[in-house]
Amino acid sequence: MKFIYKTALSIAEMMCSAAITAPKGKGINLLHVEIFKDQRKDEVAEFMATIGREKNIPFFIRDAKNVYDSICVVFIGTAVTPRKVPNCGFCGAKNCEDAISRQINCAFATGDLGIAIGSAVSIASLHHIDNRIMFSFGKAAIEGGFVPENVKVGYGIPLSISGKNIFFDRK
Repeated sequence: MKFIYKTALSIAEMMCSAAITAPKGKGINLLHVEIFKDQRKDEVAEFMATIGREKNIPFFIRDAKNVYDSICVVFIGTAVTPRKVPNCGFCGAKNCEDAISRQINCAFATGDLGIAIGSAVSIASLHHIDNRIMFSFGKAAIEGGFVPENVKVGYGIPLSISGKNIFFDRK
């Protein structure tokens, strides 16, 4: 059923568009969106499984199987560059310079990421595409160098179209 593959990729593209157009703090876009499919998707899945085995984190191995079984994965990540809002302190630091010196992630960047992910998964939901937000995919994509070096926080959203949601009865 070739149309299923094409449909999933089309929805993935719409999800990326929704993430890009989601509201951003000070109107600054630090997001990186990307669709992982075929061999590249499987390479990240293998790295997820490796992390799971080496660090004894079973859910990485479980999630890797879901990624293998998925058609594609939408990755949404962000750089964490402070927005230079005067005396903001939203991240817990005194100001942006303090945050930079202490390597604290900008709260605006991570907040923007959450809003973008919510926008993206709403597109999948509207089109009845099974999906799951995965920290494990994001961590593997970042640690494995599959995304640009400036991307410090990210998540993967694997997509599946089948008669049974592959993300439901996970063990």
